[in-house]
Amino acid sequence: MQQNALTELEELTLNAASKSFLKETAKWSYFLSIIGFIFVGLMIVFSFFAGTIFNSLPNMEQMPFDIGPIMTGTYLLLSLIYFFPILYLFQFSVKMKKALQSKDDADLATAFEKLKSHYKFVGVLTIIILSIYVLFFIMAIFGAAVTG
Repeated sequence: MQQNALTELEELTLNAASKSFLKETAKWSYFLSIIGFIFVGLMIVFSFFAGTIFNSLPNMEQMPFDIGPIMTGTYLLLSLIYFFPILYLFQFSVKMKKALQSKDDADLATAFEKLKSHYKFVGVLTIIILSIYVLFFIMAIFGAAVTG
């Protein structure tokens, strides 16, 4: 059964409309990835000034520790996390354009592999963030029960 399904998929062909949709998708993913790289760069630049900005806020003088390095590290970490899905999206767009021009199945497969990696990364990141939200919600309920 598994071998039969693989054989059927290997015979899949792209018609003109599918190629047109993929070409347009590659263009938009290229645009979004370039914008994403620009924002990652801006986040990295901002991270170096974040410490000064947060330390200059009026209420920060009361903090028992210096929040500047923590904010710089946070923004650098977020930049690093955000970089990878953008890179996968960029690689998808480049490989898809190349595959459509050269009609190369290997490039097409690589393009879809990069798109899969993009969505997998975003999906896992979403699960992690939702888990953190649930954990904070449980901690809030527990905290309210203890103090109330």
